[in-house]
Amino acid sequence: MAFRRGAAADRRGTPADLVVVGLGNPGTEYSGTRHNIGAEVVAVLADRHGIRLKAGRERAWSGEGRVGDRLVALAVPQTYYNDSGLALSALVRRHGVDDPHRVVVVHDEMDLPPGKLKVKLGGGLAGNNGLKSIKAHLHTDDFVRVRVGIGKPPGRQQGVDHVLRRPGKAERADLDVAVAEAADAVEMLAADGIEAAMTRYNQR
Repeated sequence: MAFRRGAAADRRGTPADLVVVGLGNPGTEYSGTRHNIGAEVVAVLADRHGIRLKAGRERAWSGEGRVGDRLVALAVPQTYYNDSGLALSALVRRHGVDDPHRVVVVHDEMDLPPGKLKVKLGGGLAGNNGLKSIKAHLHTDDFVRVRVGIGKPPGRQQGVDHVLRRPGKAERADLDVAVAEAADAVEMLAADGIEAAMTRYNQR
């Protein structure tokens, strides 16, 4: 299913090749939690490529610059995680993106072990409310996901408690490696496309 007609109407000038959005919750109380892994990946990409993220009317910290020879918009929604689609729908209009395959969402994934990385195009949402919000606002689930594993909650701990807590030292070390690798995966998506990225990162 395509974007709604007029999704890219706000753009003047050259459209972005990709819009990359890292999911998380705003505020210092959520910094470093498992649910903010996607936002961490975007911060790494912004630092690597000298892209300044600043507040805008799209309810996100965002910026645009070159990743290799591609024009890439990076963003971290400043809505809460479960309302991420509000920001992303405005961002795709601002940056002139009219193809969901050019939207990359980086997020934490409980169905993968801590530090495991997968790249996926479309498919199920696995109960992730942030992805559900994005599907509702973009009117499609046919966008790219970079999924960073955080593992399932231990024992009887609820999923919401697991994602909103900060990992221990050993897990944090694994996640730091995964954050860097997820940034690498986004760079490969920009340079070589989805098939190349899936081939490299999904067979590990």
